[in-house]
Amino acid sequence: MFNLSIYAKTPGLWYNRYLMLKRFLFLLIVFSLLPLAARAETITYDIKKWGMKVGQAALTFGGEVDFEGRHLALIVFKADGFNFYDEEKIYTEPGTFRPVVVLRDFDLNVFGKGKIREEYLTGEGKIKVIKESGGKKEEQVLQKQGPVDNIYGFIQRYRKEGSFKIGDVLDLHLPTKDLKIKMMRQLKLTISGKIFDAFYMHSIPAQYQIWFDAGPGKLPLKISGAIGLANTVMVMTGHSPSEAPSSH
Repeated sequence: MFNLSIYAKTPGLWYNRYLMLKRFLFLLIVFSLLPLAARAETITYDIKKWGMKVGQAALTFGGEVDFEGRHLALIVFKADGFNFYDEEKIYTEPGTFRPVVVLRDFDLNVFGKGKIREEYLTGEGKIKVIKESGGKKEEQVLQKQGPVDNIYGFIQRYRKEGSFKIGDVLDLHLPTKDLKIKMMRQLKLTISGKIFDAFYMHSIPAQYQIWFDAGPGKLPLKISGAIGLANTVMVMTGHSPSEAPSSH
């Protein structure tokens, strides 16, 4: 039995409990109404080369953040394996997911350790690249007119806005090359013993291959060509949260 006499003696307790419950319900409702795109979503992968696991990777769509005075959407890619480590923080335009600033921290067996900062000055038709490695600092300016893509930003944009129509062809403008990328077909894809209904697209000329889950989340189940290591493919091992990102 509840002892109600304590509330009769101290009526303020009722009001305090009421306020606490009201605040809790308010926060619960606010969080439930947040767009899922604003919440962090992480997809983990095994990195495979010729069918053998050589590392692991994580792709995080971190929602919108404030960075250097701008409101941007953050994507973080990390890859870790035998003789290599690569982390990219990709600050992108909300909605288009086109890069504004990319910060890269790497440790590669061939090239050693280093840091790279890429600044996408779209209005000036330039990309400024600052590289620090081996105690040296180098700066390079690439001429690039028009909007520029990042492969992970493209993946997120297509997940949210793509038609997923067979035969769909899109432009993919990378810093050093321009490609076409085509939705080829729908197929069955087996990953870790589980069969997925998937969409398959690849670039022209050949560089990237992407398999998207046909479910509401349009998860990138498998990605080939993104890491930059020859004959490697990323195969999904996990996903958090389980909800699909919102389209708006």
